[in-house]
Amino acid sequence: MDYMKIFEDTAYVRMGGRPEELRCAQYLQQCCADLGMEAKLEAFEVDLADMEAASLSVDGKEIPCKGYFCAGSGEVTAPLYYLRSTDDYSLSLCRGKIVMIDGYLGYWIYQDILENGAVGFITYDGNVNYADRDIDQRELRSFVSKGNKLLGVNINAKDAVSIMEADAKEATIRLQQNEYKGESHNVVLEMPGETDRWIVFTAHYDSTSLSQGAYDNMSGCAALLGIAEYFLTHKHLHNLRFIWCGSEERGLLGSKAWVRDHEEDLKTIDLNINLDMVGCIMGKFIACCTTEEALTHYISYFGKEMGFGITVRQDVYSSDSTPFADAGVPALSFARIAPPPTGTIHNSYDTMALMSGRQMAEDTAFMAAFAQRMANAVCCPVGRTIPDNMKEKLDIYLTRKRGPKH
Repeated sequence: MDYMKIFEDTAYVRMGGRPEELRCAQYLQQCCADLGMEAKLEAFEVDLADMEAASLSVDGKEIPCKGYFCAGSGEVTAPLYYLRSTDDYSLSLCRGKIVMIDGYLGYWIYQDILENGAVGFITYDGNVNYADRDIDQRELRSFVSKGNKLLGVNINAKDAVSIMEADAKEATIRLQQNEYKGESHNVVLEMPGETDRWIVFTAHYDSTSLSQGAYDNMSGCAALLGIAEYFLTHKHLHNLRFIWCGSEERGLLGSKAWVRDHEEDLKTIDLNINLDMVGCIMGKFIACCTTEEALTHYISYFGKEMGFGITVRQDVYSSDSTPFADAGVPALSFARIAPPPTGTIHNSYDTMALMSGRQMAEDTAFMAAFAQRMANAVCCPVGRTIPDNMKEKLDIYLTRKRGPKH
């Protein structure tokens, strides 16, 4: 498998539901065909928007911004308030304000500012120490807004600091966009085995708005192709299903759609193995298991047996393994986590320059060897019950339950 060629061929932004994502889905389908295997595309519905105009002015000065997709259209002018903390007192000061928020616009922070009377919001990304002035294109996800939309924009961190240094008083947000329903796709390949049980492999192929997504996550997609190629010449008792998931970066939409649309199939799946960010030049290899704790020990032992360094934990991973675990399928994610100075994601620095063909081959070989053990188990050794401590973490991750405030 020529991993670096795959990175070169897919060196473009491929946001979920956009034509470039479909182009990549068809590329992965062709890669399977080149190996002599037939993959199919499964479409699912996603929210989309085309931004016609977006602006932010603060005390009369125009600030470069990108409007939040699916946050509605209109104009709002209000006092500007920087939410430094999420304690009750600080939140109470949101009323009637356009609120600037640190970090991502998560579910609970949105509910908090909405409940406390905010009339708009500003987020920021990037880094004050970087030379670029990139701004990520973000969206107000439907499960976050639940139909209660506030106008919002995203700006660069340098401008966020400048706004605070100037002790800005008032802001105006203007958005005009066309919101509609579109399609994203999962790419699905099946390799029959000798039993009625399945192992499902997943990796997402979409990227964020600034990113070529070589590390996050064409690396996992390429490794999935490598594992499929491996099983062409290696026995497997279990049936194998490979799913290259669309729109993961928009809230795990591809894996959620597959789980929703294949409820009966879930009963025959013994294990989900998810690949999200592997093969980078620097960093440590991890496994995150949303399973019984026993699997963490098995993988640790297997790493020693194979002479492959790995850190294993029982936890919920923010990737396509999570919808499977939430549906009762034991799931784990493999990843190689690069230290921030050597590899970052969700920005324009995520390119094939982060990747190593040699490390891709080594990581894929380890994952294929582990998968072969599972695929040839007469009885899958992983318990089919999701432990209570993992169910609680799933409830928190999927916003059914609120975790501790930070």
